[in-house]
Amino acid sequence: MTQPNDIKRMIEQGMPGARVEVIGDGHHFEALIVSPDFAGKTMIQQHRMVYATLGDKMREEIHALSLRTLTPEEYAATGGA
Repeated sequence: MTQPNDIKRMIEQGMPGARVEVIGDGHHFEALIVSPDFAGKTMIQQHRMVYATLGDKMREEIHALSLRTLTPEEYAATGGA
């Protein structure tokens, strides 16, 4: 079963330099990803970047993944929360 740390590691490997936080129960997950690579991209483009790091796990093992994607500037503007 996929664990939050597995997803965190996969995203970090696929998006070097990103700050990643993942919580979940083995099937349903929530992730916060902060990356300068998101600058100038739409939310859909940002989410596709994250999904690409997860490959087949997205179809086979992860049944629900809620994403919050931010640039470092957006993250700072939210007070880092």
